Amino acid sequence: MPVHVTIHDVSPAWAREVDVALDLCHEAGIKPSLLVVPDFHGRAPLDQAPAYQERLRSLEADGHEVYLHGYYHRARAWEEHAAAAGTRRGSLTGRVRHLFAQRVVSGGEAEFSDVSREEAEGRLVRGERMLADAGLTVRGFVAPAWSMPRWVLDMLGDRGYGFAEDHLRVYDPANRTSRASVVLNFASRSPGRLFSTVAYCRAARPARRLFPARVAIHPADMRFALLRAETVSLLRWASGDVVARGRDLLS
Repeated sequence: MPVHVTIHDVSPAWAREVDVALDLCHEAGIKPSLLVVPDFHGRAPLDQAPAYQERLRSLEADGHEVYLHGYYHRARAWEEHAAAAGTRRGSLTGRVRHLFAQRVVSGGEAEFSDVSREEAEGRLVRGERMLADAGLTVRGFVAPAWSMPRWVLDMLGDRGYGFAEDHLRVYDPANRTSRASVVLNFASRSPGRLFSTVAYCRAARPARRLFPARVAIHPADMRFALLRAETVSLLRWASGDVVARGRDLLS
């Protein structure tokens, strides 16, 4: 089955680590897609980084697809979310859901997991504009932490997006089609997560016999020698079956 490789959290905030990940991919003969965050955590706006814009234009011209990856890549605190929803505290179910998405799954970065429709559309519009102003062509959308309500897919389809993904599936929102897919990625927020995700990525490789696979590289991974080595191993495992476009996983 085909494999698609991506680098997440592409931003001036992670410029050095992204370059390390690119070097590993290029050494394996792979041109990963780039998941660009317009303003990472509200402190790294792409429109104020002309040299990095040029870097991304060069990579896109060399065959790297560009995807919009949220806008801030950071979620609001529960109190802010509840206030935006018009309630003082929100329901217990909502609080548990928010806690799971923001603390267990993503470390507070599941930006699109609890936005309103108006907020989601506004961030899509602003993100698309910032990338377009940088001279980049957006080929898809991936929500931070792969977390989003189902209605975001309809919104993406209405806006003409041809590719999106979550933890379990890849999508062509414009044509309302999808396909199951396994995603292999590491987490380095704690030693426990680091070692457990290494074990998972090793154990999950045979699933590629049944489903197309995705290798997702995060810049923070590049700070750890073990994860750099495991990334090289994954890229070698994928070599020969890598597709340059995310949409090719749906073929």
